[in-house]
Amino acid sequence: MGSWQVTVMDHRHEPGGRPQGRPEGPLARRDGWEVHGGDGELSWVDPGGRVRWRQPCPGRPNAAHLSADRVLVTTSSFEYTAWGHLGPALLLDLSDGAPVAELRGEHGAALGDGRFVLGLEGYDAFDSWAHDRDGAVVDSWRSYGHYVVGGGLRVVETDRRRPTGSRVVRLLPGGAVERGPLLADAQAPAPLVLDDGTLLVLDAGVLRAVGRELDDAVLAELLPLPPAERHRFTGALRRTPGGLTATLVERHPTRMGSYSTRTWTLGLRRP
Repeated sequence: MGSWQVTVMDHRHEPGGRPQGRPEGPLARRDGWEVHGGDGELSWVDPGGRVRWRQPCPGRPNAAHLSADRVLVTTSSFEYTAWGHLGPALLLDLSDGAPVAELRGEHGAALGDGRFVLGLEGYDAFDSWAHDRDGAVVDSWRSYGHYVVGGGLRVVETDRRRPTGSRVVRLLPGGAVERGPLLADAQAPAPLVLDDGTLLVLDAGVLRAVGRELDDAVLAELLPLPPAERHRFTGALRRTPGGLTATLVERHPTRMGSYSTRTWTLGLRRP
């Protein structure tokens, strides 16, 4: 994992802010090509801005993942269903947008060669599935969360349970799960991946580094959150030219719709 160190350069606590939704802009990019999504529609746009195909979407696209000549799009439903607002996950042929398979899952990642991992949590589901280029399931695991491809398939789990059993794990062939460090936050945000494969995880107000071998270390105790308060905070990490920023958006305990935001500017280095 190396000896990554962080230095707190600045800290601000300001009123306002809300947990982040889907980022603005294209859902995915590759070599100047872009996947765009709006309510009820997907499109594939070339580097010159020309739309090469459009495809109807039975919901609101929220993320896309590119793997060879396939694209996997996760969606939200316009209507409330037995799975809340979870919509279908669409596997499309990238050449013309033709549907290949309709799958179910909330988070996904590209595995290469037209393959993907897709996962789902809730109603006794806490599962991930590896799909081939035609959408068939070729492996499955009892784990779910933010997927990191590289150095094996790692997951920063998000089980939404109190107390949480979430860990950083590695998914192995045949459904095996190699379990790493236990997390404090049941809904940790997506990690940052450093050049050497180290994961930076904002875990209940504590910045942690998790290496390729699932070894971990605490880099900074920004605002350690007590268990009873963690559900009111939503975190995020972002790389900057000089290091990174960490944010915690806090929902007021009694005033609905009232938020405040803490932001840390952090220097990142290896001694």
